[in-house]
Amino acid sequence: MTTCVSINKELLAKLKLTSDEYSKIVELIGKEPNEVELHMFSVMWSEHCCYKDSKALLKELPTKNKYVLVGPGENAGVVDLGDGIRIAFKIESHNRPTAIEPFQGATTGVGGILRDIFTMGARPIAVLDSLRFGDLNLPRSRFLFPGAVSGIGHYGNCTGIPNIGGEAYFYPTYNENPLVNAMAIGLIETNEIVKSNASGSGNPVFYVGSKTGRDGLGGASFASSGLTEDSHKDRPAVQVGDPFTEKILIEACLEAFKTGYIVAAQDMGAAGLTCSTSEMAAKGNVGIEVDLDKVPVRTELTPIEYMLSESQERMLFVVKKGFEQNINAVFTKWGLDCIQIGEITNTKKIVVKHKNKIVVDMDASALVNDTPVYKREKKEPLYFKENQKFNPNSIPDIKKEEVLPTLKELLASPNICSKKWIYSKYDHQVQTSTVIKPGGSAGLIRIKAEARSTKQETGKDNHASCLMSHASLTKGLAATCDGNSAYVYLDPYLGSKIAVAEAARNISCTGALPIALTDNLNFGNPEKPEIYWQLSESIKGIKEACLEFDTPVTGGNVSLYNESNGTDIWPTPVIGMVGYIDDIELTIDHSFKTSGDILIMLGKQKDEIGASEYLYLRTKSIKGKVPELDFDLEKRVQSSVRKLIKNKLIKSANDCSVGGLLITLCESAFANNVGFILDASVIARSCKAATKQSHMADNVNLVRLDSLLFGETQSRIVISLDKNNLTETEKYLKENNCPYEIIGEVVKENIEIKSLNLKTKALELKQIWANSLSNIISQ
Repeated sequence: MTTCVSINKELLAKLKLTSDEYSKIVELIGKEPNEVELHMFSVMWSEHCCYKDSKALLKELPTKNKYVLVGPGENAGVVDLGDGIRIAFKIESHNRPTAIEPFQGATTGVGGILRDIFTMGARPIAVLDSLRFGDLNLPRSRFLFPGAVSGIGHYGNCTGIPNIGGEAYFYPTYNENPLVNAMAIGLIETNEIVKSNASGSGNPVFYVGSKTGRDGLGGASFASSGLTEDSHKDRPAVQVGDPFTEKILIEACLEAFKTGYIVAAQDMGAAGLTCSTSEMAAKGNVGIEVDLDKVPVRTELTPIEYMLSESQERMLFVVKKGFEQNINAVFTKWGLDCIQIGEITNTKKIVVKHKNKIVVDMDASALVNDTPVYKREKKEPLYFKENQKFNPNSIPDIKKEEVLPTLKELLASPNICSKKWIYSKYDHQVQTSTVIKPGGSAGLIRIKAEARSTKQETGKDNHASCLMSHASLTKGLAATCDGNSAYVYLDPYLGSKIAVAEAARNISCTGALPIALTDNLNFGNPEKPEIYWQLSESIKGIKEACLEFDTPVTGGNVSLYNESNGTDIWPTPVIGMVGYIDDIELTIDHSFKTSGDILIMLGKQKDEIGASEYLYLRTKSIKGKVPELDFDLEKRVQSSVRKLIKNKLIKSANDCSVGGLLITLCESAFANNVGFILDASVIARSCKAATKQSHMADNVNLVRLDSLLFGETQSRIVISLDKNNLTETEKYLKENNCPYEIIGEVVKENIEIKSLNLKTKALELKQIWANSLSNIISQ
């Protein structure tokens, strides 16, 4: 055995382990760990791998409904759409690596989430991304942001996976610590969902994929600590991706899975070989023994480097004994390494050999199941109550003559302007399944029938295709990523409820039914009571909203310690939601279609400007009460828009969110180069009714003009429809008690607001909106 190292506080600090945690390690494994074992604990007991600061809170989230087949605990969640269609999906973060090396950090973030998907036996069919970067007027932000976008596009494009949507926001809180969250979706192609729990004493353990190098060393621990002035020295902890190898690995793995000879599979992501070996053994309640001398390498490595390397495009398989050659033949065909490096045992231990010596010998459960769980101290931040006192009347209302200049400023804001500069770098039509492309409320793809081949236990091929019903040819899957960090900062509980509600609203605007979600919780240092309070309140809000919409959490990611030099980011939960529609021919997008079409706002207008992008523009700070959320109203609005779409009564639907009603109308008009007329007096009446004021009038000045046009009141959707469908549409809305207002109509080329004498060319405003981001980046 390797001799025990002399443990001191300096080494523990370097490995980010506490003295109490070290004592627990000794107790669990019945000895003092040697250096290799201690390094393994340092990564497996990191927040990134074991969720020690969030696990107690995450247990409160709902994880089941009639659609969920696989919930949290596996590489990805899986939902059942019926007719044999099973969808795997998950979201992951790659924040710290992107802050150090933006291209590779973002690239490997996409690669990692794709492996989570195809490890389940699913072919990746779509990716989405949620991005947060700092002030684009700063050179650092203009370096990090384009680099990350290029990295995302590079990996997705090279692997042939369409990017169908996402979001991007820019605030100073992310100047040093950007966030890159990648979501992937896959269609299960195997008869059985591939799991990660190993079984079968004597079954061989195979290493497949790329060779191991020193890249990504200690990446899991690096991802569990804050950024400092010395973080650039952690560049070796940033992984390096090869999307062309990943593409081959996808095909080889799916072919291998379909043989039926793979007992369990795990990608070597965070913590590399340490995580894949220990998790597979612990989940299966078995032991595992591996020989490092058999691992394919690019250079000579130490045992620690073998076990901690996060070199990309690598997988670990447990294969049915006797079928080693069958699996080897698959990977030889694809030109990838496929080498037996060990076997499953009945000892429940992880045993690692190097140069004929045992360098690791301990219970796998100690690394995986017996990790620390912390319930931190919570403390409501001082800013929270202070913000609740904000009086919107302290901000003068906008004047009529200021509306157009303000609209132009908002359209030019990087948080509102067109994100085409981003998604034009992504291939969103590869695989020819994209129905609704990026730029709208949510992306939507066609679920194609897949001819599947199976193998009998005898190993003989059965090439008969498994026929699927015609329904599988027409079903669609909608997906979105949403999360307003400004809302969550000001009110973590309410802001997080809104994040789920907005995601569901965006799905509903395509005609699809929201069914499940994956979440990425990006927060600061949980050891600070104020940050742990934010995390706790946010999860409480997500839980409540998930129960209301019946959209359980099937898995996700927690990224804590997002801080730089002691300053924490805003709490940023990102909701990745999926929904399905039985017939893609019924789907609609957000764009206005025809001059003369009627515009209706579903929901209620309220006199709210708090937490809005408009107020941020006016005051240069985030402040004010977050918009209220009425779940009953929200669900009526969403179910109504889905029904109207199903009955073919409306042509477009777009949710009102950042920037308010006027921005929503502009976005819908710009898509097809049309204009609109808005009757502001109608909105004023709706606002007065919703806020229960005692007098009614047509004069828009009786309520705040800025709240009418730019307030971010929730539970609103703007729909357009042919005037011939108006009677039937109104009849349905009244019968289902869904509040609405007819607010205007689509016209050919102008944007006009009645009562304000405002009239301008839509094309002029579109050019501001369309060109802003590229102009900022190129300055």
